[in-house]
Parts: sequence; structure tokens; C-alpha cells
Amino acid sequence: MADNDDLLGDDVDGGAVSASSKKGGFGALLPALLKWVAIVIAAIILIVTVVVITMKIMGANTSPVSTFPVSEAYSGQREIYDWYSSLGSIRIKTSDDVPAVATINVAFGYKVGDKAVSTEITSRNIELIDFLRRYFTQKTVAELKPENEENLRSEIIRAINENILTSTKIRDVRFTQLDVVEQ
Repeated sequence: MADNDDLLGDDVDGGAVSASSKKGGFGALLPALLKWVAIVIAAIILIVTVVVITMKIMGANTSPVSTFPVSEAYSGQREIYDWYSSLGSIRIKTSDDVPAVATINVAFGYKVGDKAVSTEITSRNIELIDFLRRYFTQKTVAELKPENEENLRSEIIRAINENILTSTKIRDVRFTQLDVVEQ
């Protein structure tokens, strides 16, 4: 009978061992799983904290990425101008041996909102047209080519600011039309 008791699991010590092994398998799994989840979360928090602190320390010693050296030739954004373009077309003959006919429209740029410049340009409209007519009449076809426009603009700005306008200054000159027709 003792052999039958062993087979049926009625043994007191054997029964306790089998019951505790069943309970320990599932019961021990949950605390172990929670322990590993807590360790992983703590490790992630530690890593993120170390990375953030390191980046702040490294970032404090360096300049921001958005700043970079700029050459003097590049001044960033160009200034925006108001434009006076009401002079109309000026038609001239060049000073060549065989004169060419040129038609020119000029626009003057001045500081945005500067009403004094606009008023003075309007009041000196005839003087400006006469100056431009005389200026372009002295030029040859070669001097009116597109590669020379920058020189023409700077000469016109300087001459107008020094000789025609008294209390104000223009800042830019652009040609809205510069057509030269050779004979």
C-alpha cells in the first residue's frame, strides 16, 4: 500500500514538493519579469540622461551650426528699394563715327519709404532726363554693351548724387530698357 500511496501522490512530503513547484513556476515568473522590465526602463532613463547632459556640455563649447563665416563680398540680404521709373524712354544717337540709335529706360532706386527722394526726383525730372540724354550721347556702342552696364550704373549714381540731387541720394540705377540699334 505504501507503493500505491507513492504512485498516487498521497505522500505528504512529495505532495508539498509538487504543489510548490507548480505554484513557483507561474508565481515566480511575474516578479522576475517585472524586475527585468524595471531594469530596462532604468537603463533607458540613465542612457538618455547621460546623452542629454553630454550634448549640453558639448554644445556649450561650440558655436551654433547656423553661424558661418561670410565674406565681405557677400553681405547677406540685399536692401529693398522703392523705384522711381517715370522718366520715360530716352532716345539718343551714340558718339560713334557711324552713330547707332539707343533707346533707354532708367529706374532709380532709393530707400524704402523715403518720400524726400521721390519728391526731389520728381521736381528735378527735366534735369535728370537732360543729364541722361547728354551722358548716353557721349557713349559709343562698345560702352553700351551689357558687360559694361555695371560701370554705367555706378557712373550715373555718382554723377546724379553729386551734381543733380542736393539733399537726398539715390542708391541704385537699373536699366529697364537699353536697346542699341546699329546702322
